[in-house]
Formats: sequence, structure tokens, C-alpha cells
Amino acid sequence: MKKLSARRRHPLAAVVVLLLALAATGGLYTAFAPASKAKADDSAQSLTIEEGKKLYEVGCASCHGTGGQGTTDGPSLVGVGAAAVDFQVGTGRMPAQQPGAQVPKKKVIYSQGEIDQLAAYIASLGAGPNVPTKNEYSPEGADIAKGGELFRTNCAQCHNFTGKGGALTHGKFAPDLEGVAPKHIYEAMQTGPQNMPSFPDTTLSSKNKKDIIAYLNAVNGDETENPGGLELGGLGPVSEGLFAWIAGLGALIAVAVWVAARTAKAKKS
Repeated sequence: MKKLSARRRHPLAAVVVLLLALAATGGLYTAFAPASKAKADDSAQSLTIEEGKKLYEVGCASCHGTGGQGTTDGPSLVGVGAAAVDFQVGTGRMPAQQPGAQVPKKKVIYSQGEIDQLAAYIASLGAGPNVPTKNEYSPEGADIAKGGELFRTNCAQCHNFTGKGGALTHGKFAPDLEGVAPKHIYEAMQTGPQNMPSFPDTTLSSKNKKDIIAYLNAVNGDETENPGGLELGGLGPVSEGLFAWIAGLGALIAVAVWVAARTAKAKKS
């Protein structure tokens, strides 16, 4: 009887064995599955960067250098980040057709997949702003009134108070923002392309940028109503004053000429 009792298993032994088995299974999954997934992600990212490098060498290296270090024909791209590439290439500004005071927007020649590859390669050269997510630049739920206040304070000096754009010095200009994709507006604020200053999150938070996008969408969107009738390009008092001077002064001159002609005719008769 004592011998049999000594060999009897403890009631919790089965539970302990089951827990050990589960722990072993979990340990194996932790050891192998995430490592395999991480390895696959790294391989995919490396392939994306490699493809982006090939595109860069064909379309960009002649101006920006073989390693993105810049030349006399183009600035360094080290540290500009993926967002700068997505904006410049995604709006057709790059590759540039010819040097000038400012590179204008034109037809996009790369697919979005190729732009992503280029952006991945440039991002690998140095840390910089990432391409924003849809949640960051979507105007849904944003404060339009706050966005208008921020836009008039920080942007209207160049882009006008409704984003119609305007001339700057030495052949430069602030482009019209009507019809520009929200993602590209966000990226422009992030990276400060060409003559525009950059507005990092320390200056304009992600929420502030979203508010500004919502304001521009409200004043220039497809459903925007203009109860004022003819807006003269939305350029404000400058164009309205110019119109008043030209039309008003022209009308006064025409009246003066008519009166003088009538007076001369009356004296002859």
C-alpha cells in the first residue's frame, strides 16, 4: 500500500504539464513567428529601397548626385524625408524640366508605386518627415474656423486669404491651392518646398495642419458657395481696388471727352 501511494501522481500534475506545454508552444511561436515576419518585412523594405535607387539613378542623380548629396544643379536630399519626395514627385514638380526661379506643377510621370519606392530610398539616406496618413490630413472633424485663423496668420501673406496664390520676388510665386490634394498640402507644410517655409509639428501641430486643410476645402471645395457673385479671382482688396481705378477712371475720362466734344460742337454752331 505504501508503495502504491508513493507512485500516485499529485492532483495538479496534469495542470502543470498542460501549462508547461502551452508555455513551450508560445515560446516557440514567439521565437520563430515574429522573427520570420520581421525578416519578411525587412526583405520587402530592402527590395523597395533597391527599386527606388534604380529609379533615382535614372531620373534624379544627374542633378542631385549619385548618393543624394546634391550638386550645383540640385540641393542635397539627405534628410528631406519621404514626405518631400511624395510632394515633389507626386505633383509633377520633380523631375524638373529645366532650372529656374521656381519649378511649377506639371503632369506626374511616375506611378504612386514608383513614388513610394523613390521615397523609401531617399528616406534611407537620412531621417526626415514621413508621408502622412489619411487620418492626419483628412478634413473630417477639423475646426474650419480655427483653420481660417491659422491660414490668415501664417499663409495669407503669400497665398492670399483664400489660397488663390500670388506673385513673389524675382520670378517666384505662391501657387494657387485650389484643387491641391489634402495630402500634398499637409506635406508642403511639413517640408517647406522651394520658397515656402516649413511648419513642423513644433510650429503647427498635426491638428493645426488638419484645420488649415479643412478651411481651404471649405473656401475652395466643389460645394463651396459664393453669395457675393463675381469674386475677381478671390484676390481681395488689391484686385477690387485696381478694378475700381481702371473702370472708374476710364469712365470719367470717357465722360470728360464726351463733354469736351459736345462743348466744342456747341461753340461752332
